Amino acid sequence: MSESRRQGMSNCGLPMFLVGCEDGDSRELEDRDMRNISGPYGDEEDDEDQSERQIVVGICSMTKKSKSKPMTEIMERLCKFEYITVVIFPEEVILNESVEKWPLVDCLISFHSKGFPLDKAVSYTKLRNPLLINDLNMQYFIQDRREVYRILQEEGIDLPRYAVLNRNPDRPEECNLVESEDHVEVNGEVFHKPFVEKPVSAEDHNVYIYYPTSAGGGSQRLFRKIGSRSSVYSPESTVRKTGSYIYEEFMPTDGTDVKVYTVGPDYAHAEARKSPALDGKVERDSEGKEIRYPVMLTAMEKLVARKVCLAFKQTVCGFDLLRANGHSFVCDVNGFSFVKNSMKYYDDCAKVLGNMVMRELAPQFHIPWSIPMEAEDIPIVPTTSGTMMELRCVIAVIRHGDRTPKQKMKMEVRNALFFDLFEKYGGYKTGKLKLKKPKQLQEVLDIARQLLAELVQHNDCEIEEKKSKLEQLKTVLEMYGHFSGINRKVQLTYLPNGQPKASSEEEDSLKEGPSLLLVLKWGGELTPAGRVQAEELGRAFRCMYPGGQGDYAGFPGCGLLRLHSTYRHDLKIYASDEGRVQMTAAAFAKGLLALEGELTPILVQMVKSANMNGLLDSDSDSLTDCQQRVKARLHEIMQKNRDFSEEDNQKLAPTGSPSLVNSMGVINNPVRTCDQVHTLIQSLTCQICKRLEDPKSADLQLYHSETLELMLQRWSKLERDFRMKNGRYDISKIPDIYDCVKYDTQHNSCLGLEDTLELFHLSRALADIIIPQEYGITKAEKLDIASAYCLPLVKKIQLDLQRTHEDEAVNKLHPLYSRGVMSPGRHVRTRLYFTSESHVHSLLSIFRYGGLLDERIDEQWKQAMDYLSAVTELNYMTQIVIMLYEDNNKDPSSEERFHVELHFSPGVKGCKDEDNAPLGFGFRPASSENHEKQTDPGSLEDLSQDEPDRAAPSEPISIQRKSPLIRNRKAGSVEVLSESNASRGSAYRLFPSSSHQSPEIKPSGLGFEGCSMVPSIYPLETLHNSLSLKQVDEFLTSVCKNGSETQFKRLKSLSAMFDSHAQPSIDVESQETLVTTPVQLSQPPIRPLWYSSDPPSTASSAGPSSPSVVEPSSNFGFNCE
Repeated sequence: MSESRRQGMSNCGLPMFLVGCEDGDSRELEDRDMRNISGPYGDEEDDEDQSERQIVVGICSMTKKSKSKPMTEIMERLCKFEYITVVIFPEEVILNESVEKWPLVDCLISFHSKGFPLDKAVSYTKLRNPLLINDLNMQYFIQDRREVYRILQEEGIDLPRYAVLNRNPDRPEECNLVESEDHVEVNGEVFHKPFVEKPVSAEDHNVYIYYPTSAGGGSQRLFRKIGSRSSVYSPESTVRKTGSYIYEEFMPTDGTDVKVYTVGPDYAHAEARKSPALDGKVERDSEGKEIRYPVMLTAMEKLVARKVCLAFKQTVCGFDLLRANGHSFVCDVNGFSFVKNSMKYYDDCAKVLGNMVMRELAPQFHIPWSIPMEAEDIPIVPTTSGTMMELRCVIAVIRHGDRTPKQKMKMEVRNALFFDLFEKYGGYKTGKLKLKKPKQLQEVLDIARQLLAELVQHNDCEIEEKKSKLEQLKTVLEMYGHFSGINRKVQLTYLPNGQPKASSEEEDSLKEGPSLLLVLKWGGELTPAGRVQAEELGRAFRCMYPGGQGDYAGFPGCGLLRLHSTYRHDLKIYASDEGRVQMTAAAFAKGLLALEGELTPILVQMVKSANMNGLLDSDSDSLTDCQQRVKARLHEIMQKNRDFSEEDNQKLAPTGSPSLVNSMGVINNPVRTCDQVHTLIQSLTCQICKRLEDPKSADLQLYHSETLELMLQRWSKLERDFRMKNGRYDISKIPDIYDCVKYDTQHNSCLGLEDTLELFHLSRALADIIIPQEYGITKAEKLDIASAYCLPLVKKIQLDLQRTHEDEAVNKLHPLYSRGVMSPGRHVRTRLYFTSESHVHSLLSIFRYGGLLDERIDEQWKQAMDYLSAVTELNYMTQIVIMLYEDNNKDPSSEERFHVELHFSPGVKGCKDEDNAPLGFGFRPASSENHEKQTDPGSLEDLSQDEPDRAAPSEPISIQRKSPLIRNRKAGSVEVLSESNASRGSAYRLFPSSSHQSPEIKPSGLGFEGCSMVPSIYPLETLHNSLSLKQVDEFLTSVCKNGSETQFKRLKSLSAMFDSHAQPSIDVESQETLVTTPVQLSQPPIRPLWYSSDPPSTASSAGPSSPSVVEPSSNFGFNCE
């Protein structure tokens, strides 16, 4: 054996390519070398050690294909297999030499492209009989669209309706074409325009689409991409008169095509691209690559992928899907195709191909290689008591990431133009209206411009709206130069008797008659730091899924990725209608599934906006009067100019929460603290004004492109609004103050403004009281308000848990097509819900105060409650995670069959509070009954050994032996990642606590853009890890029942109030929005408000869909996804 071959084997981590040479001497050397290692094809009289035997994989294709980036990336990874060597056939040899002189290989990857001699390749395989990755004879059929459609039909795969026109003189009966103005008749089959005309040769890409005269006629002519175009429009409306064609029905696909890439029957990667039929312009990114969107395949589409792969005998195979009218149709099979520009796909493809080659050839060549039993195939993990259970469901409710400060302006409007707009968009139906679409916002801007113009021309005109308010409305709507619902919206609320109470911003005199309360909201955009946080958390979330921690993967969490790509991960991502929430969900999905590219395509394809039925959106207009009373009590207590008394402590913190009591100790006298806060804000605005006067700061740009002028605007507004005209403080502004100072402390600290840290600490102490207590002061109030916010979400979580074990038909392969997958019928259901602070507070209140467990009896629950009481803030990226496991060794009817764990993280670390933050007991700590036992060597708790993760050949399942990412104590001021084991063996930290710099941060001459860091996220802490599913289900049923009764009473009282046109006296400035208009309420439903008409055993679809209202009489319903 050659020395180079020996070196290649001794250092198997380095890719080793052997390229057949052109001159005779070199080729003779290579041939001799390959004969020595080629097993059945060469002499085996060599005395070499069998353990050094290499499997040679040959790449036989045109140079353009064999040297392409995807092929190079995959072959480099394939060479990392210790016993695999790759040989690339030179194009000159393929074209000019006889097959007897071609390199000898054990396995052949060969495929047809333009100019490739397929006949010679077939002759070579007959001569040498290598293992074929892609069958060569079937590639003749793939070149003929008629044969492709015939095979697809035989396999029962859905196709567009089609007919073949064969212009063959020997078969005149197959050439009957009758053409009319708006249809053609092909062999008796009628196709109305629009229809598609395809050449029967798959090598001919000149596909035409003909349009009806009602749409302008003409045709779209598709072709292979040339530069930035893939089609052109032509006025020609008549079909081609020479050549043979397939005519098929045009399928409406909403402008996208789906490209599917298989690697064997059990793996598929899918991407969507803009349809070339749309406008012919190829969408490209900044690097010039065609933009493709990641997509999820439905269960049926996954079965189709398997069928295509097996029917055409092409391990590596690409085909096109059209999604139309709720069905998926295959319209083309391309044969050998690779995904472009996806590192994850390159990893997966090489791993699948390498294992396939070794599985087939290692035994016959006596290579000491054991077939790896993928740990990902069955998601089994050790429980805290040492037993093994299968992960079945992961449910997470997550708050959005870091955002810019939210800003809000309220004004009462009475002009007829506003009332006309309110009526135009159906505001009178419910008494409220939300305007987010560009067209709607443009109409509001037009009204503001018109009224301001009239005010300038006629100072005495009857326009009651304040000029300053109209100018602010105009300025905000004109920001950015374009409209986007992501960063601005207008809410209008009908007030039958006008505004009930004047605030610091309004006129003192009240006016009679109806009016509209206009609330303009802007800001609150997800920052670059927020995107990084979400993506990093998504990446870390993969580590909760077992398997895939081997060194070959190159990164942790590929167990989830394998589950996902082998069809056994049933994932759905929901987000509220807020832009920051949706973009957080998209960034998280990008990290979770190792996606690449921009967030917008991911958002469009993968995130469902669950903005109906209150699933994730806060509808504060319909909240209980309980929250109004709570806010009034908070306002009363916080206006007392004296030190907090014991009585105040009982009123404000009846639950005895340490975080509340500590904050009250910091504040002591609320009015005096508010005085200090107001003084510090004044100081801040003065400092910003001075900076503005400094010529050096003229072009200073702060974080996320904010200017000093915009920074001054938001602080000046807070200064005006916080202290009202009567000298009292509006405590509803405290969260906004804390919001702004937290943002500037983190992102704009390089400005060096004085007293910001003092303002931060004081406003945080105030906010730590106001924010959580707005969701209820007593336990009963917390539950009442929580039910109003998240009852639909609670019911949806219950359905998610029930569907997991009730129906095995969801998202799995048909048994006839499931060979090669150890657990084709098993799936892991993942449901991710991204929402705002209100839902996270409310859901946590339900778990804390709803009676799930008695902390007097359950020690672990008591420790969890103590930990939650010490948490001061539910910051960005707060997570509540529920994990469901199944013990297959238990009786199906046993309460011990299903095991539920509840986990929590308070999200992003706040500024300057790393040392004071409460710590829980780690992620999945050892249960009390297991403390006395010797730690199971395969258990997650065994963190004492720092060994690399590897699967023992004798073990059927590779168990995760340690956390891939363990939290270390901070080094300096920034915590660092470590792959070494934690010092304690009872638990481990699941998620990293690293700091990353924002991707938007760029070097700046002034040094301000680079001063923002991305705070780390607290790791998950386990609240409880020994709940039964029955226990959780009964608890959620009780919560839903009690919540439904409360909601019914609330609706009844609201109906009575609206019928009597009652107008409660409420401080409008302290409320988000106000509903005091009569609305038509449907009769109370006979069924519970959370009723869904789907039967309990309804299978979940893996396709994209959103929660839908099942019955008009129901407050909300779900499609059980």
